Amino acid sequence: MTANERKALEGLRNPPTFPPGVDEDFEDLNFNFGDVCDGTDTLPISHAGGEFEDLARAIYTHIRKDRDNAHRVQCIDNRTRRDRVLRRNVAFNEQIQVMSEAYLIWSLEKSQKGFRNFFERLRSEETDEVIDFNAGQWPVTVIDAFFAEKVILKISSTEHTIASAMVRQGVIPCSPISPVAGITSEALELYRVAHLRSPHLSIQAFVKTMCDLHGIEFHRHLSRQFSIALDIYLQIQRVVASLVTESLRRDSPDWRLKHACPACTYILTNEEQLRFKILYAMDGNDSLKRILRRSLDDDDDSLGISSELPTAQLLVSDRYLSRNFVDQFARDTACATGDNNSCEGRWKNMDDTKTKKAWGIYDETGVFIAVCRHGFCLLITDMVQSGELAKYPLAVVAKLLDAFGDRLGGGYDIGCQFQATLDNSLLGPLARSLRHTLLVGAFHGHAHRRLCQLFSLTTYIKGLGIEDLETCERTFSKSNSLASALRYTTVFHRQQAIDSYFEHNDEFEVYGNLSDFLHSNYKQALDILANGEAILPKVMEDLGVEDESTFERWLEDEKVYLKGLTREPEDETLHMEYWQRLVNLRASQIALDAATNMFGTHSQHDPLSYDADISNTRISENTRRHALEDYERNLKLVQALEHNLGINNRWVPEDGEWQKVGRLVANRKYQCALDRLEGLVVARIFELAKMNRAGTGYKLRKHIARALQTRSAAIRSALNTYNNLASTVYPPRQTLKWEEVVEYAFLADFDLLRNTRFDISSLPWSSPAARSAMDLYFKMCRAREEICRLNIEVRRLVTYIRDEDKYLRECEDRLTVANPALAHQIAIHRNVRGRFNFRHLNRLHDISKLPGFTGTLVPGVSACMGAGDSASLPDPHIPASMFAALAVHDPSSPVGVDTQEELDEEEVAEEVAEETSRSLQDIVLITDDFSQLEVLDSGEVEE
Repeated sequence: MTANERKALEGLRNPPTFPPGVDEDFEDLNFNFGDVCDGTDTLPISHAGGEFEDLARAIYTHIRKDRDNAHRVQCIDNRTRRDRVLRRNVAFNEQIQVMSEAYLIWSLEKSQKGFRNFFERLRSEETDEVIDFNAGQWPVTVIDAFFAEKVILKISSTEHTIASAMVRQGVIPCSPISPVAGITSEALELYRVAHLRSPHLSIQAFVKTMCDLHGIEFHRHLSRQFSIALDIYLQIQRVVASLVTESLRRDSPDWRLKHACPACTYILTNEEQLRFKILYAMDGNDSLKRILRRSLDDDDDSLGISSELPTAQLLVSDRYLSRNFVDQFARDTACATGDNNSCEGRWKNMDDTKTKKAWGIYDETGVFIAVCRHGFCLLITDMVQSGELAKYPLAVVAKLLDAFGDRLGGGYDIGCQFQATLDNSLLGPLARSLRHTLLVGAFHGHAHRRLCQLFSLTTYIKGLGIEDLETCERTFSKSNSLASALRYTTVFHRQQAIDSYFEHNDEFEVYGNLSDFLHSNYKQALDILANGEAILPKVMEDLGVEDESTFERWLEDEKVYLKGLTREPEDETLHMEYWQRLVNLRASQIALDAATNMFGTHSQHDPLSYDADISNTRISENTRRHALEDYERNLKLVQALEHNLGINNRWVPEDGEWQKVGRLVANRKYQCALDRLEGLVVARIFELAKMNRAGTGYKLRKHIARALQTRSAAIRSALNTYNNLASTVYPPRQTLKWEEVVEYAFLADFDLLRNTRFDISSLPWSSPAARSAMDLYFKMCRAREEICRLNIEVRRLVTYIRDEDKYLRECEDRLTVANPALAHQIAIHRNVRGRFNFRHLNRLHDISKLPGFTGTLVPGVSACMGAGDSASLPDPHIPASMFAALAVHDPSSPVGVDTQEELDEEEVAEEVAEETSRSLQDIVLITDDFSQLEVLDSGEVEE
């Protein structure tokens, strides 16, 4: 180690500056705890749950300063701790390049010599000891998964730093300059893989497990040491991955995004052009929240600025869209004006007042992601201090259009509303020119109006196949397991965990199951066709339909019919208003006559006393005066409407106009009753689905169960109201039974009940049999399209497996001599997906044996021949960043060793806060139970 290198590592002269993006702004809480408890505001609970505990912890922050000093936890000096954390991380960053170089050498030696762990390697080196007179020694406690021992490490004269010397021997240091402990790479890798497979596994639980295996007592500082070493290990892994990517010439902007899914992006020459080049789904998820830690103002009870410690750690990921990129679209969220969206009001993320509202205790309130139809994660962005604002999908669409170009089809639960937002944004002209299409997923389509379904639902969109565009829901059901570990972490660690999870999920779950996806969809499409070909001809014969094109015509007729129901004719609206005013006028006339008669006959009664008589007279006079005022106000309104409508003779109940418009008013009440009934059924559908969804906590399931009981009673009440009004309209509408309503899974039938101006039962497409035949016909159309797409995707996968394996092997061979350590990492990279290739080929062979298979397994020729593409000529190179010299800084205050007390300090505050918040939560829950009992005792019924 040179004098300058040693000088650089002894200390850092200038205090590190805070990294960009540390937000210390403060916004008041949009939600109030009291409002939640008394029912004024609803608590937005995500699928992962835990929001109530977070709110309780925020309240604990308020009351903590009022506790007796004798019971108060010792205050942590944030400034001292801030300096310590920053200096430690910056010192590690200065060495990360040489530590990564050391890791490459260690990984190669482990593969060549075959040792299984650090202690086995240490014993082998003692046997084959080579004397180095310039070498040094360093005592350190080495911790493995099953062993822990204090050893003397040899520091070679060629090593740059003590930390790199430890990494060179398979130990990750817990301190950058003078480490006293280190964790073996095998133990860290074991936790990394186990945590990715089961995100519920925390660092503390794993460290306690290791303590049990070692036969020692657990201490908090052990968790902090493990966490520090894990961060360095993951950072080394990212550096190594970037070196491999650069060596393979796959480091161009958006290379990963453009090659994320072999079935979607590995385009072949002379293949059939699909209507949708790529199908993707996007949606927001509010489970992966993160608490924003704030300081407490000593002068009042308000929360102060952010008290989070800047860590100088920044995640570099091509999956994550930066906050600055997303914020470009913040002003571009104006919704379309003119035509009203028939689905507006049914979705929380269509309501600006709700999407802008977020808990002030959170910084990141969730994530917004885009995934391809096979499940590969394309993009991720954080939702920051807000709900699901339009800027997030706008940013995703902008990035996808830039990467993939034309003919993209995107599924979004509010695709109908977002289409208007996209068209009116600055991105609109580009999206239209590239023929970008927004659609609604099959599951979320349950709650959209029938007219919206005809234009956006997957069943009726040509070229879509049988894809349901609900991939995000399946993705979230697994990623929600991350939630508990992310609530109280830092910005960096949260993003690191999310990015690592989706990277692992793509490589080991989605890619591993890709051929199963193709096989399942192919088999499902063939089953739909076989079933349809056996049933549809008989149904067409019964309906008297001679040509399948009739179903297309019926669909267009239904669109025209439903478009006519979007708004009432203006003249009808005015006449109904006039009729209602006449009814009000007659009612006020009757009330005035009654008040006048009461005032006139009151004096005939024998007075009880003079004072009582005066009081009764005043009451009667006030009643008569109020009735007269109501009558005069209604009379003026009637006269104004008569003037606007040109009515010369005032209507009376015997007139035909009165009776005709009266029926229209009755129809309007019928429509309102139908809307309420439909809304309750929609809520019931989604609550039933959420109750059985993976990742839904026990408390949330109980909450949903109670809501379902209330909802069922409300549905019965709404059903009775509907049936009473259905018989009063002209022509009378069909009444519904409880059994029919609770079995509704698709709401198209509700829209067919809406038109009350004429009876549609005579229209051919309105009968249940005709509608069933239409659905079967369009499912068969989509199944044929799916087979066409699958034939292309199957051949793409076969070609990709051949080309990718050949490309990586040749790159590995060319680097074996020049840089064997880098060649070994390419071999590891090749095995990540290569381990599944044999399984894929067998599964693709099974597809080719399906009756009705019309594709081919003969590999094609890739149309992608750019640098780094699987079909391009291999030309690996050694990155220039490898073996770079250590950066030199002037020393200042030295980076001291982290003591056990300091490491304990970083752990204890969080544990105390969690324990106190749980106790407060129990108190609040008991209080809430008593308030519920009081409500029941008072006879009130929750609706």
